Amino acid sequence: MKQSLKTAALFGGMILSWSIYYAASKVLVGETGSPLLAGFLLRLAALLFLTAQLVLDGSFSRLFHQGKAVKILLMIGVFGFLLDLFANLGYAGGSLSTGTALLKTDVLMVNLVTVILYKKRLYLSDWLGTAVMLLGVLLVLGVDFGSMTIHATDLFFLLSAACVTANAFIIKRAQEKYHEDADMISYYNNFVVLLLFGLSSGLAGNMGTLSQLPLGSLWWLILLGGLAQTGIYFFYYRNLKSHEVWEVKLALLLMPVVSCFIGVLFLQEELTARKLLGIAIVLLGAALLLLRGRLHPEK
Repeated sequence: MKQSLKTAALFGGMILSWSIYYAASKVLVGETGSPLLAGFLLRLAALLFLTAQLVLDGSFSRLFHQGKAVKILLMIGVFGFLLDLFANLGYAGGSLSTGTALLKTDVLMVNLVTVILYKKRLYLSDWLGTAVMLLGVLLVLGVDFGSMTIHATDLFFLLSAACVTANAFIIKRAQEKYHEDADMISYYNNFVVLLLFGLSSGLAGNMGTLSQLPLGSLWWLILLGGLAQTGIYFFYYRNLKSHEVWEVKLALLLMPVVSCFIGVLFLQEELTARKLLGIAIVLLGAALLLLRGRLHPEK
């Protein structure tokens, strides 16, 4: 019973943290006018929380004694930056509906990697539940299937989804082969992404606009987003350590549902009939996946 409650808390915390981060990031990008600068500010705030966490639990000195694991920790950070960069490049030259749909293909990519490379068995009900949840998510996100168009730059969305997929399995490998804990992976990931966002913002000329931003009224939003990013690291990496990657990715499909309600409550967004239908479909797919143990009992 205790283990079930712990699992539910870790998954719930992950979904809630990601939803809050998504909302804070969306508002901050609008306020700064730059996804790169917004990403830099959010990772800077996360660095403060992550540093405080390691100092308080006496683990800060371990950052400098990672040995051979440093390479894979840096790789995780690079992929973490690339997934954001490719998504932004895709949105710059493509449509919102197409991009939103293609970015969600990471769930299918994870399933394929699980089956082909890791030789794990996924049942027909797993694929059906995934497809149903994915359809519901696209409805919740407001994807307009009728207006979807294909551009050459849409390849960036697929590259972003591929980076998301690869990073999840690289994190899992860092945990299993190098026995890295979530906190060390989190710090290295955030620090590398922070540096790359800062460098990209500088090259794009965004850093010069910092003095023009109303940081006095935005500090709470930056801190909230940074705290949510810290929560993502805390819950997501711990879930990856104790569950299969495909299971964690499917749980994240509930994130747009939570984000939808956050948008309605705090961002004056409208809860349309289309979104309600999407939420119902997502929950239907989730219910099918939760029945996996009964549909396919272990011998």
